[in-house]
Amino acid sequence: MVLPVILSGGSGSRLWPVSREHYPKQFLKLNSETHTLLQETVLRLDAVHGATPPLVVCNDEHRFLVADQLQQLNVRPGRILLEPQGRNTAPALALAAMVALEQEDDPTLLIMPADHVIEDTQAFANAVSRGLELCGQGYMVTFGIQPSSPHTGYGYIRKGDSLSAGHRVAAFVEKPDLERAEQYLASGDHVWNSGIFLMRARQYLAELGKHADDILHACEAAFAGRSEDLDFLRLDVERFAECRSESIDYAVMEQTQAAAVVPMDPGWNDIGAWDAIHELKSRRAGPEGNAVQGDVMLHGARGNLVRSESRLVAAVGVEDLVIVETEDAVLVAGREHAQDTKHIVNALKSAGRSEFQAHPNVYRPWGHYRTMVLTSSYQVKEIVVNPGAKLSLQMHYHRAEHWVVVQGTARVTQGQGHGDAEQLTSFLLSEDESTYIPLGTVHRLENPGVVPLRLIEVQTGSYLGEDDIVRFGDDYGRCDDPS
Repeated sequence: MVLPVILSGGSGSRLWPVSREHYPKQFLKLNSETHTLLQETVLRLDAVHGATPPLVVCNDEHRFLVADQLQQLNVRPGRILLEPQGRNTAPALALAAMVALEQEDDPTLLIMPADHVIEDTQAFANAVSRGLELCGQGYMVTFGIQPSSPHTGYGYIRKGDSLSAGHRVAAFVEKPDLERAEQYLASGDHVWNSGIFLMRARQYLAELGKHADDILHACEAAFAGRSEDLDFLRLDVERFAECRSESIDYAVMEQTQAAAVVPMDPGWNDIGAWDAIHELKSRRAGPEGNAVQGDVMLHGARGNLVRSESRLVAAVGVEDLVIVETEDAVLVAGREHAQDTKHIVNALKSAGRSEFQAHPNVYRPWGHYRTMVLTSSYQVKEIVVNPGAKLSLQMHYHRAEHWVVVQGTARVTQGQGHGDAEQLTSFLLSEDESTYIPLGTVHRLENPGVVPLRLIEVQTGSYLGEDDIVRFGDDYGRCDDPS
């Protein structure tokens, strides 16, 4: 049995303004028009013999995004494990191994980041088969990518003695400068570090205890205080906060004597920054080498990545640029400086601006909303509720709301008291109908139809923050959570 562990904790700051803290790159359709990077990772498992439903490790804030995207594929995960804070991959895998050992005696874990592109899934599956052979011989396997260029943005692995299906790991090498990367490429004995691993659950925990016992003990304490919430497994927040942040590479793979590497060439790309997106899409571009998406017009332009999400973007006589437009931000960068986009994100964060964190569209388990107008005393939102979904039964202390249905049918529940059923009434609203929810009124919005419910909400009041909410009942277990 192979238990896939999908690590979905990244923030993708170098792909801003499309990737943001609340909606990072693994949930975006960056390589495909039909599936997100997370969904592509899950679908890739169809080619892996013996793979079970995946275990997903993600940030608590992304739990409903993960659940929704898996549901779109009709995939029910083995478990969704929630991290209260990001602590890098070594603790994430330790906790995944503990979950896995509750399901099987000693499963083999296939550890994959949720935000990579692999174009040849069969080549990937074949590499996993070779890795399983080495796992059976007691090795902890990492997968190395055959380098196609002297890339300075990747770590490298130096291959050691040959094994039946790969090589021993001679050394892990940090990201090199260009001169050293050219030497690695010419030598033929270095591969890129993919961040994909294959190993037995008990062996990983044993090696972690040997080389980073503080991480193991913190994870054991956090796991001991776990609780279940719908399809999610929550950890003890205080105990997990005591765990230091560390990667699998530093904590275990660089220390163990059992590390092996399986080289592979499956068309891999870690989608680390916009230059990687250009590399992927320019293969399908014309002779000018422009990679475009959305409403884009170019003239006399070469070697550019231009992406539009909400309006026409035109570029004339420019070369080797990244131009990315979203509803509330525009990025213009030299392609060779695409990795530096994270510095803009850090500056936005330091300035207390929201653009690093959230899109105008804010996603919830029932659908999403978009703020159209915001002032100190009123706010206008577009709200979209998925078919069959409903918001929590709730009340606000500081604002009143006026709802106008523009598409679909709404079931509105409202009343006084504290959500007592006998004090609530329900009624339907159709398109072009509206209702008023006074301040302090208990209410709920539901979509009983088969098409998305779309309405315009006008809020008025002295405070319009999202935390002005008291929940009396919620299908998604959020009664103590403003998300």
